[in-house]
Order: sequence, then C-alpha cells, then structure tokens
Amino acid sequence: MTTQFRKMHGLGNDFVVLDARARPLAITPAAAAAIADRHFGIGCDQFIVMEPGTDGADVFMRIRNPDGSEAGACGNATRCVASLVADEAASDRVVVRTIAGDLPVERLPGGLWRADMGPARLGWQEVPLAFEADTLHLPLARGAVADPAACSMGNPHATFFVRDLDRVPVAEIGPGLEHDPIFPDRANIGFAQILSPEHMRLVIWERGAGITLACGSGACAAMVNAHRRGLTGRRATITMPGGDLQMEWREDGHVLMTGPVATAFTGTLDLSAYAG
Repeated sequence: MTTQFRKMHGLGNDFVVLDARARPLAITPAAAAAIADRHFGIGCDQFIVMEPGTDGADVFMRIRNPDGSEAGACGNATRCVASLVADEAASDRVVVRTIAGDLPVERLPGGLWRADMGPARLGWQEVPLAFEADTLHLPLARGAVADPAACSMGNPHATFFVRDLDRVPVAEIGPGLEHDPIFPDRANIGFAQILSPEHMRLVIWERGAGITLACGSGACAAMVNAHRRGLTGRRATITMPGGDLQMEWREDGHVLMTGPVATAFTGTLDLSAYAG
C-alpha cells in the first residue's frame, strides 16, 4: 500500500508525517523504526501519524521515536502538524491531541507558531521516577555533570545545568543517563548553559533518538527547571543547535513554546516495503 508523506522539521528536528485521517494505516513499531532509519528508510527524529480528531480536537498526533517506541509529546512536531491542519481549515487556531493531552496551537506573524504544551508536572511519580526523590535535585551524576532537575512535559525530562556546554561529552554520557534506573520509562536528558536570565543554550539527548538539533519538549523542561532553580525568569530564549525557541512558563503552570515550521520535501511511501 502506498501513501503520501511529508518530511517536515522545526529547527532541524525532523519528522516523517503520514496522514491517516481518511483511511487507517497499519504501521507497526518495527515499520515505524525502519522508515525512520536514515540509511535504509526516509530518516527522521520522530515518526508522526495524523489520525482523526474527536471531542474538540482537530487532529490526533501519534508520535514514535526512531526505535519504534511511542512518545507522549513532541513540541516541534506539534507545531508542524498544527500548521498543516490550520492551513487546510483556513484557521489560525487548532487543537492537537496526543496521548499526553490536548495542545492548543496558534498562528503568529512571521511564520511562527505558538503551542501551549500544557502544565509541567513536577511530582516524582509524575516524571516518573523509580523512587521518591526531590525533582529539583536528583541524585544523579555522570562524570563532571551532576544534580539535574526533572519534570514531565508529557514525557520524562531531566536537565543538567553546566558551566560550558561545549565541554560536555553528550554523546558519551547521554545513553547511560537515558537508561539510568532512576527513570523507569527512560528519559530525555538536557544539558543547559545559562547565558543570562533571559537566554540559555541547550543540547538534548532524546529518549530513543539520541542527539537532535532541537527538542521542543526538552526546551519546555529546561525553561521550567531553570526557573525553579532561580536561574532565569519565566521567559527566555533557548538556543539549540538548530536555532531558537521562545519559551514562557506561565503562572498557571502551562508552558508556551514559539517557533517556526518547515516542509523539506514530500513523496510517496510504499508501506509494504516495511511490513516485515
């Protein structure tokens, strides 16, 4: 069976987006992982399937990591999918539903999109952690990095604050931190360098994906954890290898993320080639 796909990205965080709203697409986790493979498939950081929206949602967005595992949140993909649905409906506002909740998204001037990524969850059981611990100071260290803060943005995140991001061997320590026993569902690991109360640099080791050029939910977590530590205000620019996101952690607990979207190319995918 063939189907159309779009290759989209937000700040280089890239996605293969399939549309299953008109007809279901039988895609196994193994097939999703094969399509996401950058050598034998199309290649992407996350594999996205758009499904019908119900009960107030304009679309349901199913997210899979490159290893086939399902994710609850992806901020950059949320903006990409929202832009497609909004353009179809000639609307400036849409609601994207995920397994972690509903995410309202708004079109802004200059090709930007602002997503309400929902409330940050700060309890140890909400992250989740394997045992009760202070999520503001986790008992976790690898080499020269230690003492991260944790929260959930629909998926688990831990943020380490470092003096010099360029000296952190992210590729070496990321896998062990992702799989540390403290995280029963594994975790996305952020490494943040505070440049000012309104600006930080961030590199993310994404759960199931590795280092990516940008991570929307990781930027949300970094914003929340930095403010909790007293390192920033409630608004900041977060600079990642792929570019900048504008972040705000509102007083009501919701995290707003603003950034661009782009389509790299479109094509036709033969799903039967990945059925095995």
